[in-house]
This record gives sequence, structure tokens and C-alpha cells, in this order.
Amino acid sequence: MIWLYGIIIVLLAFAAMEGVAWFTHKYIMHGILWSWHKSHHRPHKGFFEKNDLFSVVFSIPAMALTMYGFYDYQNLWYLAYTGIGITLYGVAYFVFHDVIVHRRYKHHWRFNGYMRKIIRIHKIHHKHLEKEGAEAFGFLYGGKHYKKV
Repeated sequence: MIWLYGIIIVLLAFAAMEGVAWFTHKYIMHGILWSWHKSHHRPHKGFFEKNDLFSVVFSIPAMALTMYGFYDYQNLWYLAYTGIGITLYGVAYFVFHDVIVHRRYKHHWRFNGYMRKIIRIHKIHHKHLEKEGAEAFGFLYGGKHYKKV
């Protein structure tokens, strides 16, 4: 029965991460840690950018929760599933943001409907090269504000 609760926790953690990502993007990346994130809003040479440090930092809580939850699975199993949900969000974010939108890995995929909408919304975010004035801080949810995009 724990596996069923585990699936529910994974899905809830995944969904909650969109809110965490929005908050972090708006108030941390476009706030106190703009010095890392600005590399993502400006042209750069090479494959990596300073903004990639966020992936390393954000993976730490996911790994810690997963490892600690599996270490004491009998008592803390729910932490493992929370970490898995966070990790799956990170994978979805990477595929959407780095592969699909910014094409860090070349592809020729075409999209319609929902995917096309959130790609356009993310490009609205990137029309601003500076810390201030940006909008559309979410990643996988477009929001009602952008329903005509």
C-alpha cells in the first residue's frame, strides 16, 4: 500500500515544484542571484553557462530527501517519494527548457497545442535581457493570463 501513497506523493511533489520554480525564478534568479541567471538571458559562447549552477544547487535537496528516505525507509519512506517527485520535475524542466525551448541539444521536433503555448510563453520571458521587466516565470504551466498566446 505504501507504493500507492508513494505515487500520490510523487505527483504532489512534482506539481508543487512548479510553484517552487516560479517563486525561485522570480525572486531568487531575478533577484539576489541575478549574477548567475543573467548568463541565461544574454548570448554566450560554449555549452555551459553560469545559470547551470542552479541545477546543481536544486538537485541537492532532491538527492538528500531520496537518499535519507531510502536509508530509513521503514520510518521515512515518504521523503524518498518526495525526492523522486522533485527529481522528476527537474528532468521535465531540463527536457522542456534546455532541450525543447533553448535547443541546447539540436532537434527538429515540432509541437502543437499545449507545448507550443508554453514554449511561446517562455520566449515572452526571454524578450527581456535585464533583471527587471521580465514576466512569465513559470515553466510547465502557462497560466490563465496567457491563454491567448
